[in-house]
Amino acid sequence: MQNPLKAIFLMGPTGTGKTDLAVAIRQQLPVEIISVDSALVYKNMDIGTAKPDAATLTLAPHRLIDFLDPSQAYSAAEFREDALREMAEITASGRIPLLVGGTMLYFRALESGLSELPSADPIIRAHLVEDAEKYGWIALHERLQQIDPEAAARIHPNDPQRLQRALEVYELTGQNLTTLQRNQRFEHCPYNLLKIALIPDERVWLHQRLEQRFDKMLELGLINEVEQLYQRPDLNIALPAMRAVGYRQVWDYLDGKIDYNLMRNRAIVATRQLAKRQMTWLRSDQGLSLYNAESYHLSSVIMHISTFISG
Repeated sequence: MQNPLKAIFLMGPTGTGKTDLAVAIRQQLPVEIISVDSALVYKNMDIGTAKPDAATLTLAPHRLIDFLDPSQAYSAAEFREDALREMAEITASGRIPLLVGGTMLYFRALESGLSELPSADPIIRAHLVEDAEKYGWIALHERLQQIDPEAAARIHPNDPQRLQRALEVYELTGQNLTTLQRNQRFEHCPYNLLKIALIPDERVWLHQRLEQRFDKMLELGLINEVEQLYQRPDLNIALPAMRAVGYRQVWDYLDGKIDYNLMRNRAIVATRQLAKRQMTWLRSDQGLSLYNAESYHLSSVIMHISTFISG
């Protein structure tokens, strides 16, 4: 018997137009949007996260955005709990949850459950950041290769958040991340899922969009936005919010570590690397319905979702 509970995942790398598509779907079908984005949860981080503006949110309200202070951490486990609560409310109202975003770890945690991993430790994280500033993230990646070669193969040296987490888990437990994840506790999502992904055919197309988007963020006042955060004594570059792509590069610029041009170039490169990691995650996912982000037809997506909802 088919699961009567239904939900839709709309995934894709950053900059592929997921929000625009989600809003269009919301206008035509009985869905409610839940954001799946580790940066959109934070207040006062609007420009650099490409947070939907007030007009868009009026047209298509998004849940799980703009509710957390940047000084706070937010885990995949917390997202899973919050998302399931929001999904239950939407289902109870007779509508379908549409989960939209690019934080692939959140999608995986929601769909497949979580392993029993220790909570973040701010002292250990601070020490790891100090080591990274002193020796570089490449050195920390080499450290991870010694204790957990499988995780090191999965985690790129330019992905400091996941790299730091893998090292932190080892310091907290004495066991590496791979070993702990093999003892994963599966709690599958209690919904029948339709998983849609927007993936561009041409890397050049996406790279151009990401460069144009970051330049637009600068025009809209990204530096002033980050400066407001930089002035807060309770915020620092070790916090997850401040490590978001774009924010950490502007933070370094405000700190006097790099000039404007280097800040811009590093942010664009980091955004491209993020998109590449997201596509790698998506290629490993099973059961995706793929649409070309450059040329899909909205009518085809609407028909696909309509069939799923009515089936």
